[in-house]
Amino acid sequence: MRWDPAQYSRYADERGRPFLDLLARVDAPAPRRVVDLGCGPGNLTALLAARWPSASVEGLDSSPEMIERARADVPGVSFQVGDVRAWSIPADCDVLISNATLQWVPEHRALLRSWAHALPSGGWLAVQVPGNFDSPSHTLMRSLATSPRWAPLVGDVLRHDVIATPPEYANLLLDAGLAVDVWETTYLHKLPGEDPVLEWVRGTGLRPILAALASPHGATSVDAENRSDDGGSGQFEREYAALLREAYPRTAHGTLFEFRRIFAVAHKPA
Repeated sequence: MRWDPAQYSRYADERGRPFLDLLARVDAPAPRRVVDLGCGPGNLTALLAARWPSASVEGLDSSPEMIERARADVPGVSFQVGDVRAWSIPADCDVLISNATLQWVPEHRALLRSWAHALPSGGWLAVQVPGNFDSPSHTLMRSLATSPRWAPLVGDVLRHDVIATPPEYANLLLDAGLAVDVWETTYLHKLPGEDPVLEWVRGTGLRPILAALASPHGATSVDAENRSDDGGSGQFEREYAALLREAYPRTAHGTLFEFRRIFAVAHKPA
C-alpha cells in the first residue's frame, strides 16, 4: 500500500496532539539515541530533535513516500525505510517512541515484549495506538467492505482485533520489569469542510480497501458492474461517505469526530 504524505498531513494538528501528550510523559533528561518507529512524514520526529538536541535522533517508516518527505523537510535527523518487525533496539537507545503505528502490526505484543526486555537501564518506551476500531468510522467501513456487493472486490483486508486493552498493555510491560503509565483519552476533533471524516480515514484506515480495489487481482473480479476506471474505489467512497454523513452529521460548528487513543509509557529503572 502506498502512503500519501499530503493526505495524511491534512489533519496534522489533530493527528499530532496525541504525540505531544505521549511525549510529555517521557522524563528522559539527556538520552543518547532517540528512535521514532513509524515516523511518517517526520514532522513529529522533528519535535524529538528539538527537545533533545544533543541526542542522535532517527526515524524509521515502511513507506518510501513518507521517508522521502521526511528527508526533505526535517534536516539533522536520520530517516530510513524499514519494517518495525525487523528492527532491533540498539544498546544506546534511551528513548523509543512509536506513535499510531503498531495497530498495523498484528504481532506487535511480541514486539513490545522484546523491546521492553532489550531497553537499556534508564531507558524509556512510549507507544500510542488508536482505540477507535469499534467507532462508526470503522464499523461502517467494515460493514460495507464485507457486504455482498463489495466483499468479492475487497477481500479480507481489514482487521479489527489487533489492539489490546489498556490493562493488557500494562501487564505486558510490568511483566518485563518496567515502571508503567497506561491511560486512554478520547479526543473530540472539530473538523471543517465537506465529508471530513472520509478525508481523515482516506489518509489511514481506508487505504487497505483502496489498495485492494486498485489491485490487478481485484480488477479481474466477476463483479465488473461495480468497477470503473478507478477500480470501484470512487463508488465505494460515495457509499461510505453517505453512511459517515449520517453517523457524523455536520453542524454549524463543523463535524464532531470522537477518537479514542491508548497510551503506554514505560521506564526501565537504572
